[in-house]
Amino acid sequence: MDLLANTINTIKVNENAGLGYCTVSSTKLIRAVVEVMKRSGYISGYGEVKVGKRMMIKIVLARRINDVGIIKPRFAVALGDYQKYETRYIPSKDFGVLILSTPKGIMTNREAKEQRTGGRLLAYVY
Repeated sequence: MDLLANTINTIKVNENAGLGYCTVSSTKLIRAVVEVMKRSGYISGYGEVKVGKRMMIKIVLARRINDVGIIKPRFAVALGDYQKYETRYIPSKDFGVLILSTPKGIMTNREAKEQRTGGRLLAYVY
């Protein structure tokens, strides 16, 4: 079971249904991806809540997501290859972001270009 894919799907379904929030499982990777989405302005906020014995993340949706999806397989992206994947997953220039796992942490494609690092693709959002 892929928890990141489940989280992305939950966000997409709740966004399309017009709900104001959703609750997903909490892991370090999911917290980092949600933080990137918050920095990019696609969600309003998030917080951890305890449900029984498990920690969950309550995400407040900003109603700004047109589409969000997971990228499988997780392609390795070199510094010069960003354009290829941006045209494949994002509909137009400067309209959305790719979320990557890099040696410097989870970040968007724009931040990775600024820091001149490559990484692995995790998701896209626009």
